[in-house]
Amino acid sequence: MQAFSDLLEQLYYTAGTKAKAQLILHYLATTPDPDRGWAIAAMAGTLRFDFFKRNTVKKLITERVDPELFAMSYDYVGEVSETVAHLWPEFTLGEALPSLSEVVDTFANVSKQKVASTLANYLTIMTPSQRWALLKLGTRGLRIGVSARSIKQILAEYGNQDITEVEKLWHGVTPPYTDLLAWLEGNGPKPDISNAVTFHPVMLSHPIVQGDIDDFTPEQWQIEHKFDGIRVQLVCNTTKEEPEKALFSRTGDDISHAFPDLLDSVDGNMVIDNMVLDGELLVMHNDEVDTFNALQQRLNKKKPTAALMKTNPAGLIVYDALVLDGKQLTDSPLTTRRRALEAWFDKNGIQGHDNKSRLHLSECLSTDSSTDLRALHKRVCENRAVEGLMIKRSSSHYVPGRPKGQWYKWKRDPLVVDAVMMYAQRGHGKRSSFYSDYTFGAWQDEQLLPIGNAYSGFTDEELKKLDNWVRRNAIGRFGPVREVKKELVLEVAFDAVHPSNRHKSGVALRFPRIHRIRWDKPANEADTLINVKALIES
Repeated sequence: MQAFSDLLEQLYYTAGTKAKAQLILHYLATTPDPDRGWAIAAMAGTLRFDFFKRNTVKKLITERVDPELFAMSYDYVGEVSETVAHLWPEFTLGEALPSLSEVVDTFANVSKQKVASTLANYLTIMTPSQRWALLKLGTRGLRIGVSARSIKQILAEYGNQDITEVEKLWHGVTPPYTDLLAWLEGNGPKPDISNAVTFHPVMLSHPIVQGDIDDFTPEQWQIEHKFDGIRVQLVCNTTKEEPEKALFSRTGDDISHAFPDLLDSVDGNMVIDNMVLDGELLVMHNDEVDTFNALQQRLNKKKPTAALMKTNPAGLIVYDALVLDGKQLTDSPLTTRRRALEAWFDKNGIQGHDNKSRLHLSECLSTDSSTDLRALHKRVCENRAVEGLMIKRSSSHYVPGRPKGQWYKWKRDPLVVDAVMMYAQRGHGKRSSFYSDYTFGAWQDEQLLPIGNAYSGFTDEELKKLDNWVRRNAIGRFGPVREVKKELVLEVAFDAVHPSNRHKSGVALRFPRIHRIRWDKPANEADTLINVKALIES
């Protein structure tokens, strides 16, 4: 645990990706298994369970120090783990510090009734930096400037391997990654995931720019609808003694439990063998695509009800195939993968409108010029279930990550409303000293009602101005939150509006971001709630 806490502290105060990478490489080379594997999981976000909840941490500290003192300290520091790490009043010198793997094992097996006392005992024998590391680890709240992609890159460098090799293995191996690390060090065979039903790293697109449209040559590209759903992979393997099927999100999370109706429709009568399909998960009524609001009701449901599955049935529009009939297709050009996919749909008799399978092959659109492409984009965006167009180079191989010049997305212009800032809260990490998180509202008669929250879209210079405005115009204080004068208009861009029980207004914005700060606009000229609700997709 000591080595792990030292690593986190160094990473937190180290700038630059190369310098951070060197720290992690040294840690991998000097730390034994399984500690280093658990550290990798923590940094990469693959440690899938919370040791304890933040409320447990807050309850423990307020039982030991004055709640007002904690509130004032938290307000100043801006981060719970760091506040508790320094405020914890108890310390027992001399007790042996557990290893990282011992901590993981303890919380993985401890009863719910003993979580709080176990945490308190650990905090009591630790220094502030060790406490901070434990609290960040246990709440899965690491913010050390190292992404999961960076961890894979570092592992590849550690083992002198290409990152694509690590990415292919990544979702087929599990923490603490003993086999993976042994292979990287040349002390063991390459982990065998050939028969695993596992996630494959996805290929991503770049936003299109004007120059790309002007240079468009139709014969080199495949054009499809970009539907407003969520990107998923459908993975099946019927060659095993017990056939397996799974549905993964674009980040590799297994969401099979939330969409059993879709998985059940992929039955053993299909020629599926070993198969990986890439597509868009949507609510579909027969072959008609519903809006994202309909899908929103299905998301994050651990076990959807029969009634919900009937009213909001899941469907999958299939864009691509990584594996079909056990054959890897990722090294084949898109045109080859498309022909194989069409043949597979024909072979299984689902090329038409087969509602039982709930699988639908994406439609390839055609256009003759950049002018026609613009007209096509305008036309498809009239359908609120469609976000825009996907434009893919016909010769493109399926490459994990975001390769340049291969796939483009052309989304419709975002929706925009003028809202009034109501509250501001300090950010985290490097933003902990700035009020960077803003709640905004729309007018209902003479009252402002909150419709969303945003913490992106502005420059560092604009953040300084916003922070200064919040400090000068605060009229109320609620811990780290400041209520401000209802005078500043924010032009907020977003993708959609949907009903929400979280907000008193009854609505929430999807992917809101600050588009512009309207220093010039009076607050009474901001949008009304009626105007916002009129944008809800039916």
